[in-house]
Amino acid sequence: MDATEVAHAQLARMRGMNASYHQRFFSDIRFTILTVVGLFVVGAAVDRRLYLLVPVVALVGACQTAFDASYLIFSRQYSTRLEQYINRSLGHDVLVAHRMEDEYLFPLDTPKLVTVGVERFSWFGFMTLLYTAVGVGAYAAGVWASLGVIGSDIGLRAGGIYLVALAVLTIAALATGVWWFPGGEGERRLRRVLDAAFPSPPPA
Repeated sequence: MDATEVAHAQLARMRGMNASYHQRFFSDIRFTILTVVGLFVVGAAVDRRLYLLVPVVALVGACQTAFDASYLIFSRQYSTRLEQYINRSLGHDVLVAHRMEDEYLFPLDTPKLVTVGVERFSWFGFMTLLYTAVGVGAYAAGVWASLGVIGSDIGLRAGGIYLVALAVLTIAALATGVWWFPGGEGERRLRRVLDAAFPSPPPA
């Protein structure tokens, strides 16, 4: 296999990875929503202490879907460089999916809230914000319901430990997410590797 054939094989692998993590993202969204709704229903019918699990499930669900999105960004970054490399090898732009994705979904290498572009908004970004708002609402409702449980069912000492632990996990997740996504650390790491593997051609 020559270099172009290897690039084609890697591109197919990255496109498959992109599709897989899109599916994984929506699977995790559905699971989180159904679990949160189930906890509220069963908590109201059987044991109110189940409300304590709602914020935890909402937080873990948010982190998991952001993890899925991080792999979407990973596959898109590599796919972009591979398509550009193949286009240069062919002498003209045959592969333009990376350009379409940048315009239609969300841009790479710009500040963003996971996949919500700051410079260029899209339906993809709206859906991300919608799911985020639903998750924040579930988290807040779970905390509110948990406060009633703490005051009547499990005691202030145990409730205080629960709230502190939940706050620490939430702050850690938010701080790491800001560092990785809007702060750009994740894509900077990818660029360092990709820039070395696919150096820009000298100007004509």
